[in-house]
Amino acid sequence: MSDNGEQEIEERYRRSFGRVAGYLPKSRAAVDAWQKELKAAIAKARGEGRRIVSPSVMALGRLIENDGIVRMYVTEMIDQVPPSHKQIDDVAELLAALDVITRSAPLYNRDPAEQNSFPVSTLFTYMMMTPAGEAAFRNAAFNDAIRAVLQEWCLFLDGPESRSVLNEGEHGWLSQPAYQQNQLYQFVIPDRAAPHWGFASFNAYFHRQIKPELRPVSAPHDPKVIVSANDGSVVTWERDVRASARFWLKGQPYSLHDMLRGHDVERFVGGDVFQSFLSGADYHRWRAPIAGRVTRVERVEGLMFSDAESAGLDPTAATYSQGYEASVNTRGLVFIESDDPVIGVVCVIPIGITEISSVSFGVGVGDMVAKGDELGYFSYGGSSMALVFQQGAIRRFTVPQNTSGNQDDGPPIFVNAQIAFAN
Repeated sequence: MSDNGEQEIEERYRRSFGRVAGYLPKSRAAVDAWQKELKAAIAKARGEGRRIVSPSVMALGRLIENDGIVRMYVTEMIDQVPPSHKQIDDVAELLAALDVITRSAPLYNRDPAEQNSFPVSTLFTYMMMTPAGEAAFRNAAFNDAIRAVLQEWCLFLDGPESRSVLNEGEHGWLSQPAYQQNQLYQFVIPDRAAPHWGFASFNAYFHRQIKPELRPVSAPHDPKVIVSANDGSVVTWERDVRASARFWLKGQPYSLHDMLRGHDVERFVGGDVFQSFLSGADYHRWRAPIAGRVTRVERVEGLMFSDAESAGLDPTAATYSQGYEASVNTRGLVFIESDDPVIGVVCVIPIGITEISSVSFGVGVGDMVAKGDELGYFSYGGSSMALVFQQGAIRRFTVPQNTSGNQDDGPPIFVNAQIAFAN
C-alpha cells in the first residue's frame, strides 16, 4: 500500500475512535495495551520453544499456506493496520495469538475502560476495518476456518479448565466488583459455598439462569401482548419490510429473503422486524415472545467478523452493522405459529456477532410453547436478536424507538416484558 493509502486509513481510524463501546474496552489505549501484552506473551512462548497445539489453528495455518487468495487477504489485512495500532506483524504471529486465546478464559477487570472480555474481537478489531479484512472475513474458506477456531475455544469454555477465572480474586468473575457490575444477585447461583460457586464451566457461568421472579411474563394469558425474547437494548424496528432489499447499503434495510433463508418469505412481506442488542453482561438465554407451536428450527451457518462498509469504520467490533448481520451472520431460525390467526407466525432469530460460535436450541419442531418459555441460549460472546412478524400482526410497539444513533445504545428491554401489542 502507498504511503498516501496508509495515511488515509490512519486518518479514518482516528476519526472513528471518538466512541469505543460494543464488545471492546472503552479505552482505545487499553485495546492497544492488551495487544502489546499478547505480543509479549507470544514472544516469550516462542523463546521457550513452544509450538502451536490447537488443531483448529493449525488447520487455519494450512489453509493460509495452501490457498493463495486467503493468504493474500490475510497478509494484506495485517499489513494494512496503521503502524500506530499494529502489534501483529505477520501470519505466524496471528496464528500464535489465536492458539493462546483458545486455551484460556478471559479475565475480569473491574474498570470498564479496560475490560477485555472478548479477546478475539480485540485481536481482530483493527484488521476487520481494513479493505483486505473486509474481504477476508467474507471469504467462505477463511470464515469456516475461523468458525472452527471459535468452536474449539467454545469447547474449552465448556470444560472444567475454564473455571480458573471463576474465583473471588482481583480478576475473578465472582469477585465483589464483578458480582455488583454483572448483577449476579439477579441470577441463580448453583452453590455459593462450593468451588467456583458450583458452576461447571465458564460457559455455564455465562449463560446462567436468571431468577424467574425477576423476569415475570407480561399478561401471560393475553395473546395480544407480545413480550421480548431477551434482555438487551433496542437496535431499531422497521415496519412494512420488503421481501428483498440491499441490506448492505446505508441504513441496512431488512431483507426477508436473506434473513429467513427463503422460508415463508411471502407470509412476512409488509410485516415488522424488531431487533435488539445483547451485550456481554446481559442474560443470554432467549424465550418465546408468543404462545404457539414450533413449526421450524434451523441453524444457519454464516459470517462472524464481517461488517457493512456502509456503516463506516466500526471501532466496536461489528455492533454498527446489526441490520446487515441479520442477513449474513450465523443465526438461528425458530418459527412459532400462534392460535391467533391475526398474529399468525412469528420468527425468532438469535444472531451471533463476532465471538459467538454457538446458538443452542432447547425446542424442536412440534413442541408447544407458552409465552416466556425458554427457546435456547448463546454461549460466550455478544449477540443480537431479531423478531419477524407477519403483516397486520402488530398494532404498535410499546417500547421507545432507538434514537441514540448507535445500534448498541438503545432503550433497555427485558426478557418476558411487553414490547408490542397485537391487532
